[in-house]
Parts: sequence; C-alpha cells; structure tokens
Amino acid sequence: MYYLYILECADNTLYTGITTDLNRRLEEHNSSKLWAKYTSLRRPVKIVYQAEFENRSEASKEEYRIKALKREDKLKLIKK
Repeated sequence: MYYLYILECADNTLYTGITTDLNRRLEEHNSSKLWAKYTSLRRPVKIVYQAEFENRSEASKEEYRIKALKREDKLKLIKK
C-alpha cells in the first residue's frame, strides 16, 4: 500500500509526497536531518490530506498531478 500525502508547513506552504508509512515519514519530515530538505526549514509540519493507492505507479501519477495544481486547487482538494 502506498500513500500520497500533503503536508502543511509552519510557513503555510504545502508539500506533496508519497510513502509506504505515513507515521514514519511524518516523523522524518519533522525531525530528520538527512531527509526532506524542503520541510526541514519549515517545521513543524502536519498532514492535511492523504489517499491510499495499491501501488507506487498509481501514487506517483497522482503525486505528479497534484504537484502541478495551483495552490488554490490544492486547498480545495484538502477541504473535500
């Protein structure tokens, strides 16, 4: 199972990614020095959206689609 997620950063920016373990990945975004360069400068972060996918390919396609959206469209998706 793969998860697509959107994080809201402390500076109100949004970050989109995929993972197989949401809890571990959130912890990495909030504490790791080795991963997540973008979010390491914008802590703390919180998950504001998540979706499950059967495989990495589907999750990656949706990640690409969401990353191409304008911020206002991402916010609409989050509110659904």
